[in-house]
Amino acid sequence: MKNLTLIIPTKQEAESLPIFLKELENYECKKLIVLQKEDKETIDSIKELTDLEILVQENNGYGSALIEGINFVKTEYCCIINADGSMDPKYLPQMLKCCSDKDLVFTSRYQKPDGGSDDDNIVTYIGNKIFSLLGNIFFRLKISDILYTFILGKTASFKKLNLKNFDFRICVELPINAKKLNMNYLTLSSYERSRIGGKKKVNAFRDGSLILHEMIKLFFIKN
Repeated sequence: MKNLTLIIPTKQEAESLPIFLKELENYECKKLIVLQKEDKETIDSIKELTDLEILVQENNGYGSALIEGINFVKTEYCCIINADGSMDPKYLPQMLKCCSDKDLVFTSRYQKPDGGSDDDNIVTYIGNKIFSLLGNIFFRLKISDILYTFILGKTASFKKLNLKNFDFRICVELPINAKKLNMNYLTLSSYERSRIGGKKKVNAFRDGSLILHEMIKLFFIKN
């Protein structure tokens, strides 16, 4: 796994990140922490650790962390995996193996045999189902969990996506742009664990409205 970089978007995860990085010591890959310069508490929580790189964001937002992280990566493969510990790294070997002949490997909490979540609630579940259905109808995606960004792929393919959104709208921009570029992808089942810190960064209604607006915009942009 030396040819893999984990892009770890981080925001106010001083409690979670050191614990999660301890778990990642079992995986021989590069770890790239992407965070805002104002997040000094999180930076201080990992300042003694050496087996990682820290990238300070030029722009704020979850999408910005992913875009800047992707552009920074030099290894053949990279994977988005959040700092809160909800995305289980045990799936990394399988994801990497499947990516040998694919551009991207998505994961889904709603696909058998491993799909499930300790973090989902009725609002996020229904919202995700609706957005996934819209994505499959209007963009002919074959994906069951459009808002889940536990994604591994070829770094060159990630960079070709030309992602633009600095916020959570990037969740739908990723698979839609991949489809528009006729990329070869698949989806594996994955179980979402409870967040170590228990703090959800998403505002379901605000971010949901932004995501819907983004999907409508992307539907009318054909290129």
